[in-house]
Amino acid sequence: MGHRSRPLFVLLAGAVLGAGLSAARAQGLDIQSRDAAAFAALEIAETEAVVEIVDGDTLVLADGRQVRLVGLQAPKLPLGRPGFKAWPLAEEAKAALAGLAMGRAVTLGYGGRRIDRHGRALAHLFDEAGVWLQGALIDRGMARVYSFADNRALVPALLAREAAARAAARGIWALRAYAVRDAAAIPASLSGFELVEGRVVDAATVRKRTYLNFGADWRSDFTITIAPRTRRLFEAAGIDPLSYQGKRVRVRGWLKSYNGPLIEATHPEQIEVIEE
Repeated sequence: MGHRSRPLFVLLAGAVLGAGLSAARAQGLDIQSRDAAAFAALEIAETEAVVEIVDGDTLVLADGRQVRLVGLQAPKLPLGRPGFKAWPLAEEAKAALAGLAMGRAVTLGYGGRRIDRHGRALAHLFDEAGVWLQGALIDRGMARVYSFADNRALVPALLAREAAARAAARGIWALRAYAVRDAAAIPASLSGFELVEGRVVDAATVRKRTYLNFGADWRSDFTITIAPRTRRLFEAAGIDPLSYQGKRVRVRGWLKSYNGPLIEATHPEQIEVIEE
């Protein structure tokens, strides 16, 4: 049975309307002032109790729905998949989410696509005190930012929190398995979701597709590719993908092998400029 979401709405609205960081803390909100305006972009919806934790980024509500915490990726558990080996700190990530949510009422906030292909709700979650669960998990180093072109709300706030957790080597950031990869030294056999850093040596658009090359030999060096439909998202954000040339960047995404290691960027938040 759903509960009224007015208490959370009042708390968030108060922060957004200028209550400020000190007032937010006084009300028990675990948000920073720079995050407050971003929460206004969410559609605050229903509140339900959490009855089960599936893994570090998925839980089950009392009404039977599964919720995938949008905006992040926690270390994965096998969950019945044959031959799948648990990622490092997967159990710890699940325990962290359980500590934040199990048996508690959470309010769902939507900032993009609402349902994924598995039928799970895609939502930002807040507890009754206004604590943002995604932010708390990222702060602890129990997850990393993982976004999609159709669900980009609050990603900048999550990236800022991730950077702080990574700098402090919290949780997954203390392990080599989750280390940011050097674009010039990616093993040929490496695949999966990765963070890669390097300098864009050359940027070009060929047949409407943009390529950001990180070495002199595009047939073997690391590359970011941007499809024509994706380029429009960059341009809407005021970014010309060719302007990345010469800059040191960090990109996150699924690493593939195609004329060397490659990540396809589907939205601008995947690429962070870390040096002008």
